[in-house]
Amino acid sequence: MPLTTPRDRSVFNFPFHCCRNISGPEDQKSNRKVLAGHAPASSFLELEDDENVREYLVDALGKQKRTPTLVHQAIRKTLKDNPEDFSILNSGICIVARGAEIDEGKKVIRLDKPSIINGSQTQGELNRYIEQKPEFVPHVKFEIIVTEDQDLVAEVAISRNFQNDVRAISIAGRRGQLDELESSLKESITGAKLRKSESDLTEDYIDSEKLIQVLFAVTPDSLWSTTSEGSTMKSKTFTYSQKTRCLKLFQKIEEEKDSESYRNLYQFFLDVVGPAWKLYLKWKTHQGFQGSALRSIQRSDDGRILDVPDGIVFPIIAAYSAFCSKSRGKWQFTIPSAFKEQRLIGAAIADYKDVADHNPQTMGKKHACYSRLLEITQLYAELV
Repeated sequence: MPLTTPRDRSVFNFPFHCCRNISGPEDQKSNRKVLAGHAPASSFLELEDDENVREYLVDALGKQKRTPTLVHQAIRKTLKDNPEDFSILNSGICIVARGAEIDEGKKVIRLDKPSIINGSQTQGELNRYIEQKPEFVPHVKFEIIVTEDQDLVAEVAISRNFQNDVRAISIAGRRGQLDELESSLKESITGAKLRKSESDLTEDYIDSEKLIQVLFAVTPDSLWSTTSEGSTMKSKTFTYSQKTRCLKLFQKIEEEKDSESYRNLYQFFLDVVGPAWKLYLKWKTHQGFQGSALRSIQRSDDGRILDVPDGIVFPIIAAYSAFCSKSRGKWQFTIPSAFKEQRLIGAAIADYKDVADHNPQTMGKKHACYSRLLEITQLYAELV
């Protein structure tokens, strides 16, 4: 924890792992300094954010309960599933201070009147995460702008919070590239709504990017044979770990859906989107994992399965690609009556322990885990 807090005095001791002065010529000319580095998450917990244009939104309404936005959910998911990658998946926290003295020996920066100006949502989620006493506490990128120019502080706070990039999901939504997928989804899930914009923040929207990852996971290898990506799709690990790649690839397929190369693949997405999403949700809370003692699985007090990590789920649902077939012009899952889901669960648990070393993130990125589970479903598929 910080050695002193801003509530005690104006000077705040900020422990860090590494710190570099990255000030440019313009900074030096304007008598300001820019520092950057990494610090333990605990170093940020007691920092004020009174200079920021946005406080932690989950607490912003006081006693009124506010539903966490997709931003908060994304930060929580990273801390839960990929805490060791947090420092590169999160954009970090920007701090402003009136002065800064670096003690390299003690690895502490003495900050004069510091405040977070961008990253209050990250700080709030870090507080929430550390209150749960996790085994692993990540480091976080920081940038410290040292200046006494109060007008500049205000301008930087506004700029850092509102110069937002237009994300790919908003582009896809604006172009109507998710409309047919949503219509097909509604045939299986009444009232289903896909997230088509960054402003679609409420929980009644289905995460479009996650849905597309699921679709690629269950896609049979044979459907890639006519496409230019065919030779690179032998491993399904990208479906778990490369959300942006999946969305961009889907956009390309949608744009070329009338071509001979991509027509059948796009139709597959439309036909199975509902069943595929139901399959994903089913395995996220599959009660067959009761008694498995896997620590990464979230359970209720009475032992019911509440959440199975995606790193375990994706190799399992990818194995269902062996059950995809076309009947009367429409793609569907044709699951043999002899198939026992417990076979997949047993194999997944074994891979989780032996191949992934009890780490769900490792399992989601291991080609061997996908291959072994697929071999099981392929054996059953031959019985149909």
